[in-house]
Amino acid sequence: MSDQGAAPIASSLPPAPPGPPPKTTSRGRSAVPVSTLNSESFDIPEFEPFGAPGPRGFPPMTEYLDIWDVDMMRRPNESNAQQHHTMLFNSDNLLVRRGQEFQIKITFSRPYKPATDMFAVEFVIGSSPQYSKGTHVPVFTTKDRQSSWKGRVTDAVDSAVTVGITPAATCIVGKYQMYIAVKTPFGIRRTRRDKSRELYILFNPWASDDAVFLDDEAERQECVMTEMGIIYHGAIDDIAERNWNYGQFNYGVLDACLYILDRADMPVTSRGDPIRVTRMASAMLNSRDDDGVLVGNWSGDYTYGVAPTSWTGSTEILLSYASSKMPVCYAQCWVYAGVFNTFLRCLGIPSRVVTNYFSAHDNDGNLKMDIILDEEGRIDRSRTRDSIWNYHCWNECYMSRPDLPPGFGGWQIVDSTPQETSDGMYRCGPASVQAIKHGQLCFPFDAPFVFAEVNSDVVFYTRDKDGTLEAVKVNRTHIGSAVLTKTPAAMTRRDITDQYKFPEGSKEERTVLEKAEEFGCSQEKADLPAADVDLVLPALEVSVGDSFELSLEFVNRSGQRRTVDAYISGSVVYYTGVSSSEFLFKNPTVTIDPNDSVKESVTVESKKYIKSLVEQANLHFIATGKVKETGKIVSVMRVVTLHNPKLNVKVSAGGKVNEEMTVAVEFTNPFSFDLEGVYIRMEGPGLMLPMSKYYSLIPGNSSLIWTEYFVPQRAGSTRVIASLDCASLRQVNGTASVTIEP
Repeated sequence: MSDQGAAPIASSLPPAPPGPPPKTTSRGRSAVPVSTLNSESFDIPEFEPFGAPGPRGFPPMTEYLDIWDVDMMRRPNESNAQQHHTMLFNSDNLLVRRGQEFQIKITFSRPYKPATDMFAVEFVIGSSPQYSKGTHVPVFTTKDRQSSWKGRVTDAVDSAVTVGITPAATCIVGKYQMYIAVKTPFGIRRTRRDKSRELYILFNPWASDDAVFLDDEAERQECVMTEMGIIYHGAIDDIAERNWNYGQFNYGVLDACLYILDRADMPVTSRGDPIRVTRMASAMLNSRDDDGVLVGNWSGDYTYGVAPTSWTGSTEILLSYASSKMPVCYAQCWVYAGVFNTFLRCLGIPSRVVTNYFSAHDNDGNLKMDIILDEEGRIDRSRTRDSIWNYHCWNECYMSRPDLPPGFGGWQIVDSTPQETSDGMYRCGPASVQAIKHGQLCFPFDAPFVFAEVNSDVVFYTRDKDGTLEAVKVNRTHIGSAVLTKTPAAMTRRDITDQYKFPEGSKEERTVLEKAEEFGCSQEKADLPAADVDLVLPALEVSVGDSFELSLEFVNRSGQRRTVDAYISGSVVYYTGVSSSEFLFKNPTVTIDPNDSVKESVTVESKKYIKSLVEQANLHFIATGKVKETGKIVSVMRVVTLHNPKLNVKVSAGGKVNEEMTVAVEFTNPFSFDLEGVYIRMEGPGLMLPMSKYYSLIPGNSSLIWTEYFVPQRAGSTRVIASLDCASLRQVNGTASVTIEP
């Protein structure tokens, strides 16, 4: 037998060239390239002859109608901006909303004669304009000749003609080039391309024919026009607020939002459909598989970027992505939700940020969050894989859903935090909130995943030595304990849990869970009798660096004495529920007299947890126990969110538009140790763009004051928001309310 190796198998494939694979194109499968870039445009010829010129060329056309000037009527105080609710946009161009008339004023070379003069206003978007695709739209002013966009002459004085144009309520959303075309006997002549005649057309929640129509003015003002938002975080019994400047009207933000769609290679012809736009954006807001806007990081190490807790708004993130063409570091769920909200409101899609408390991230595709206990009732962390996020933020956007049965339009869930893949990409939604509430999990998109986030059960299992698992306790109310968003026109929270699910234990809820099971979402069927001993951990408010008493109460509801072998564990956890380190473990045995209670107190010293804290400073306590007399497992969980020191923000009084003001940010380091590498950020809608300042060192127990000048740009009530961030202290915030007079 030969000891020589097998002969190599020859390959018919050529060797791969070095470097990344080339970008695929539509060449060979379509007659013209598919237009995927709004930033690229096609130059229409200034003169388009009807035939070949004679030997001496075309005659002079001085006797025919010519265009001398075009007024886009784009100023914020003019009718277009006011009627289309675009007056707050800081832009050099006209911005209007589809499905609603806007006006332009054309000055001709002589008085316009409707009987003989023929002209059209042409709109072009993308690099391959085609009439049949809606990317080249001529608008005529005569009733006998109309296109998908309506046109009419609203006023004519001497040589000045005002034209009213109504874009179709389904037209493409983006930046258009506009031309005026005049018909002569020899051909069509047009205005040359001019950047001042570019205009943006947005979705229109005020137009009943638009897919994003929202018939509630208070909601429209909040979910489209409001720049300052509140994102809720913390724990369900200690809810905290994070102010966020969406900044959707800031200069350059709209172009950055359109660049995101360009970067996704989204066909321009698909950009009139809010379902497609939001689904594409939910993938592009994260960088996991498409070099999208934000890099997620939950590690606690933010050396090469900005800590998620340091951001105060979306503007800096979006402008940085558009200018650098590189993903921005770093984000966690509320940053993704805040930036996504800016994208949606900027394009005209009503949207809001929603926070789900105790959000299930199920790793094995059922409605059960599995917590594994050993035979003694202690948590087996190596085998407990499912994670329960203390809170999770996503977005809701408002639109009709013609792809679903009637009744499932309205609020739709979209989530750009990269958790699971959907159709091969990290994205989620749009999923109908009504579909989630009624258990219709077959409806696109990603309804089962969202349903599990708000409806899973927490199931405790004991694991025998042979590996057998037995369910010993089911908590059906822990997950999705509250779903919150900001109240329209107020700085208060609004509980919308009832929009996601029926009351716990109701007949409707049981029907929904049965319906969900038909679509493969299994839940724990065991109907376990309740133990006659309860564990109670009260809510606590604790500041970072404080020691405190943890009081665990054992309540015996039976008429007999009970003995409980208990385990009390305290861990530093990320807000995602992932444990960083355990700093407390006690295993008392407690005897309780009939119908009595006993309190077991544990002192939690700050030195035990302070060096292990991760950002958001969450301590997770879980107590489990086994009742000797009955063998029942009892448990209780509590998240304690440690309160950070605050920034004190002070703004000078008597603010007026275009008059200089001052803002001062004050901070005192309350700790005995120094804070190193400190960044302070601040911004305010209508007041100032994002500013930042770096301090290499803030000594223990010392104070600082940072003062800046700014000039308010518009009247009204607004806020300055500020944050402080360093490796030793995250999530330090402060705000100041400001009223600016005209």
